[in-house]
Amino acid sequence: MEVTINGCKLKLVQGDITKQDTDVIVNAANSSLLGGGGVDGAIHRAGGPEILEECKKIKKEIGGYLPTGEAVITTAGKMPSKKVIHTVGPIYGRDKEPERLLANAYRNSLKLCLEKGYKTISFPSISTGAYGYPIEEASIIALKTVIDFLNENKGLQEVRFVLFSDRDLKVYENSLKKLLNE
Repeated sequence: MEVTINGCKLKLVQGDITKQDTDVIVNAANSSLLGGGGVDGAIHRAGGPEILEECKKIKKEIGGYLPTGEAVITTAGKMPSKKVIHTVGPIYGRDKEPERLLANAYRNSLKLCLEKGYKTISFPSISTGAYGYPIEEASIIALKTVIDFLNENKGLQEVRFVLFSDRDLKVYENSLKKLLNE
């Protein structure tokens, strides 16, 4: 599914985030920035050790852990994209104000992408795996945040949501249709 928002393509696709050819891919990282399971582990494995080395440097610079909702950028290593933006989503049921934190993860990633001069970005469904955020709720927050950002900012050419399963893709498609009809 594809729509255009303020001159930017917003695409929903099923696939593997590590194989995307957008300028930037987003990693649903954990706050340690040292890799882990799910999307985070897949990105670190596919990109190679350069990503971990840059993450360790950033970790030292920021004095430990990346706060939930914040974003940093590294090389993409061996992947087709140029860069990886690492952002930490909220853990559902533990973090206070999960909606605000999840929206911040998307917004701060988009902001960093634009600030660095990149035009295309791919997102996974942040926090809906191991962090337990219900995908129906998370997809609405993610898409609304992206649509609002695109309506307020020029410069991006494509925002792609790369959903791992057919079911996740259908949830995002239904959420996008709902938001566009409001």
